[in-house]
Amino acid sequence: MVNPTGTPRRTLLTGAAATAAAAVAVQSTGAAAAGERARLAPQRPSRELWSLLREIDHRRIEATVRRLVAFGTRHTLSAQDDPERGIGAARDWILARMREYARASGGRMTVELQSYVQQPGPRIPAPTRISNVVATLRGTTSPDRLYVVSGHYDSRVSDVMDHTSDAPGADDDASGVAVVMELARVMATRRTGATLVFAAVAGEEQGLYGAAHLAQSYKERRADVQGMFTNDIVGSSTADDGTRDPHTIRLFAEGVPTSETPQEAEVRRSVGGENDSPARQLARFVRDVADPGATGMKVRVIYRRDRYLRGGDHIPFLERAYPAARFTEPAEDYAHQHQDVRVVDGKQYGDLPEFCDFPFIARVARVNAAALWSLAQAPGTPRGARILTTALTNETELVWERGTEPDLAGYEVVWRETTSPDWTHATPVGDTTRHTVDLSKDNVFFGVRAVNRAGLRSPVAFPAPQR
Repeated sequence: MVNPTGTPRRTLLTGAAATAAAAVAVQSTGAAAAGERARLAPQRPSRELWSLLREIDHRRIEATVRRLVAFGTRHTLSAQDDPERGIGAARDWILARMREYARASGGRMTVELQSYVQQPGPRIPAPTRISNVVATLRGTTSPDRLYVVSGHYDSRVSDVMDHTSDAPGADDDASGVAVVMELARVMATRRTGATLVFAAVAGEEQGLYGAAHLAQSYKERRADVQGMFTNDIVGSSTADDGTRDPHTIRLFAEGVPTSETPQEAEVRRSVGGENDSPARQLARFVRDVADPGATGMKVRVIYRRDRYLRGGDHIPFLERAYPAARFTEPAEDYAHQHQDVRVVDGKQYGDLPEFCDFPFIARVARVNAAALWSLAQAPGTPRGARILTTALTNETELVWERGTEPDLAGYEVVWRETTSPDWTHATPVGDTTRHTVDLSKDNVFFGVRAVNRAGLRSPVAFPAPQR
């Protein structure tokens, strides 16, 4: 335990718990034995992750973007049976490439065309077939735990209902689809602990239809989706004023959960937690594992669900209580998205590939790869985290459920000042499901995360009060 002044105090652990705590403590920065406090530091990439990141190829990403642009338009209402032009041709090409990647997986990756007929609604004037291409790389030790990454392959011009004009959609969102496909390619040959899903979805510009269908399919079968990322408009490092920021990617993460119930809202208003949604914990995890030296990128977490008056494919997952966040380039150029292809007073409009920065997209892919790989190889986020409040005391007792991962080593209790945006301290507590800290629950925020024998850590679980 640690007293309120930060001086380490003795934590009594015996037997297997003591052994596990010692193993975890070795991995904690500055911690030499069980029970020592550690200032948190970023998680360094493993040798295997370094190897994976080196395989991401900006030339392949460029080829994917240019091939998608070559279909002329990928508008959701465009032709579905033309082999050369329209969303159907793009769909079939993506499906063929994903199946090609899956052949290198030794049967671990399966690819499906997930289709349904969307009935008339906003921006859908007639019954329309919407198809997602979904590649699933099944995990070897925790296959029921899922992490999803997506990009949308439909495109648009100025008039969202114009399905005949050329709509190149290079940045929005061939760039995101290229990230997803490159991740599927490099990860297909590797074994992961948890299951990874690589999805190219349609219907985004018409109302997030494809992503909603995908999220609902997981909800109906009670899938354990512990994280979802959408990559949408990740193709350029140049803003509308010409300034460049080629080494930053924004990650939008909501605070108050979209799915929050009235009862959960009442608890949040009572004890805090506006900055501790599952999406925020996921974003903190990404920043922790996406080492700039390995990815070439700084992850700038934005404390919003999305940009002003905009929305992306992570929102249907948030609506169904799945942790989700959105990657988007650092500053957008609105002349090159949602625009007819034209020249006005010498200025080129339209979402064309010449305005993309392909090495930048590759670095975005590396950030995604670092996050997905680390999530899939680490233990899952602890379940059932609670702070016991049966008695008034200046100590804090936390409980949680033990995970089922075969390489689970133990847990860490983390904390921070209520005014701090990030977790600052941790103490390893061993392979246990209960721990008491000599710090007041009223003064700081607490969390719990799992650690495996390789030292990989899960996202943090933010505890709720329990009487």
